[in-house]
Amino acid sequence: MSCPKWAKQRVEELRKIIEYHNYRYYVLDDPEISDAEYDRLFSELKQLEIIYPQLQDPTSPTQKIGGHPLSSFKEFRHNLPMYSLDNGFSFAELKDFLARVYKQLKQKVEFWVEVKLDGLAVELVYEKGKFVSGGTRGDGIVGEDVSENLKTIRNIPLRLLEKFPEYIEIRGEVVLLKKDFYKLNEQKIAAGEKPFANPRNAAAGSLRQLDPKITAQRDLRFYAYGLGQVRGISFSTQEEIYNHLKQMGISVVPEARKCFNSEEIEAYFQHIQAKREQLPYEIDGLVIKVNDLALQEELGYTARSPRYALALKFPAHQAETVLKDVIFQVGRTGVVTPVAILDPVEIAGARISRATLHNESEIRAKDLRINDHVLVQRAGDVIPEVVRPILEKRTGKEKPIRFPAQCPVCGSKLERLSGEVAIRCLNMSCPARLEANLIHFVSKKGVNIEGLGRKWIPVLIKSGLIKGAGDIFYLKKQDLLSLPRMGEKSAQNLLQAINRAKQNITLDRLIFALGIRHVGEQTAKILAKHYASLDELSKASEEELRQLKDIGPEVARSIVSFFTLPANQELLKQFKKIGLFPVKPKDFLKQTLPLKNKTFVLTGSLKSFTRDEAKTRIEELGGKVSNSVSSKTDFLVVGENPGSKLEKAKRLGVKIINEEDFLTLISNS
Repeated sequence: MSCPKWAKQRVEELRKIIEYHNYRYYVLDDPEISDAEYDRLFSELKQLEIIYPQLQDPTSPTQKIGGHPLSSFKEFRHNLPMYSLDNGFSFAELKDFLARVYKQLKQKVEFWVEVKLDGLAVELVYEKGKFVSGGTRGDGIVGEDVSENLKTIRNIPLRLLEKFPEYIEIRGEVVLLKKDFYKLNEQKIAAGEKPFANPRNAAAGSLRQLDPKITAQRDLRFYAYGLGQVRGISFSTQEEIYNHLKQMGISVVPEARKCFNSEEIEAYFQHIQAKREQLPYEIDGLVIKVNDLALQEELGYTARSPRYALALKFPAHQAETVLKDVIFQVGRTGVVTPVAILDPVEIAGARISRATLHNESEIRAKDLRINDHVLVQRAGDVIPEVVRPILEKRTGKEKPIRFPAQCPVCGSKLERLSGEVAIRCLNMSCPARLEANLIHFVSKKGVNIEGLGRKWIPVLIKSGLIKGAGDIFYLKKQDLLSLPRMGEKSAQNLLQAINRAKQNITLDRLIFALGIRHVGEQTAKILAKHYASLDELSKASEEELRQLKDIGPEVARSIVSFFTLPANQELLKQFKKIGLFPVKPKDFLKQTLPLKNKTFVLTGSLKSFTRDEAKTRIEELGGKVSNSVSSKTDFLVVGENPGSKLEKAKRLGVKIINEEDFLTLISNS
């Protein structure tokens, strides 16, 4: 099926929106939209990628597990990925899931069904029955080491009771009970502090305190739902795991049972939904898993989630309020987003006063007006969705929502580009765009200037010290010391981080950092493989770019347009002058890369590299890195505490190399 232009544009738009909200949710613990709205966006993207397979991309949020850890804690690396779950929102989607399971397994199946707690996913590691470490899920591969804080949680035993194996990784959810959430917020309000939005945010914020004494005061709870790597014992079903965890003294997810068909699952869903408000903890649905672990293994995984499980979500909480006003915010790419200002309303334990309205078309489709009584829904997050106006309550005093003709920040004329729904500020110097672009530029996946980001970029812009990306590299110590709340040590650390970034920048990350529209991480890597420098890339034509794999006409047009702008040409000259200009040797692109067409899988912890660093080295030499072992895998690189991938590689006859062999291989290459 040919892919229409609108579908490609919508997929790109959805990916950017979802990545942004992933960052707000997983990294900052400060979400801006409801779970229901996020799920709607995610589901729409997933459907478009199914309908138009040519739009699928390994860097899409549908292929990801999650977010990234903050730098405040040490890294916690998972031996086996902690996957997200696919979501279902109706019994029809439940039946589709069951049908897929039956079709692949060709037999009747038992299901293990448990409530889906709304907290923070963590992993506990026990050796010989003793708690040794624990971390957050993070991006599913690397989380944050919060061992000291986990030790303070009352129902996490530091020593297992009985029948414990030599080594076990226990996975579950850290939550704050509703009564403790309300008590904590009362204390914060009394102290003049901002209250938490909901129990999930309170649990996440409490567990990620740098001072464990604060965590200890928060009365958190841990409930286990599964296992990572285990040595010294084996299980055959999810039910066995559940019962054995209880024997070892671990609290398990309450309200769990076996079901044998969709009718039993639906009945249990309705039973739990009816008693949801009376439960002491927040839940947002049920988790349905194939009970038999061998059948789970047979069903396998996608890049993002297991095929043997589904999260069946409850309908969102709803309430009525008044839409008082609409303000307009400007993002990095210039998109102007309308935000509803609401009469504050309490929904499921959170006070709601704002909601995103997405774009003008959605407002028109819903016929929303200022002073309308509106139905608002949320499912555990901060900013909800405006579902619809309550037409029967209109009085005639309602006013249409008028979109501005000029940018609300810089006053430039707003434009709607051909084929797009969004309106944009096209002024590259718009302060709102500049701030968002510079935050993107210095981010971890970009130039990676640690400690700059959201805290200092707005301050530096306001002070007039930076007006563009290049200015960052001209900052001096006396400039930084002139800023409020900037001390001697902080200034020195920031200058060192800027210098490190300049020395360590790679071409693909610099291309990504530029913020070229439609150019994400994967596209930046493709471009860096084909061009030796930004100079070469800036001279490429649309026709030449379209010859590259996965570079379509819209992406090619966007790249050419970016480098055509005089301001961006000046930026390249500035980068060259300050030495922020990685260039590959002239013969680099002509050579045959030694690991070309070789597929690697990594398992266990490596001493010489982080997982990302090892992946980068392999890709630089032409190889590919996969998350799962298959008959097409060329090498399994084995570090300390390898997971189940090792056994599978042995069964399939995949070549297995240790870290020393891997170092020799890439050194020789």
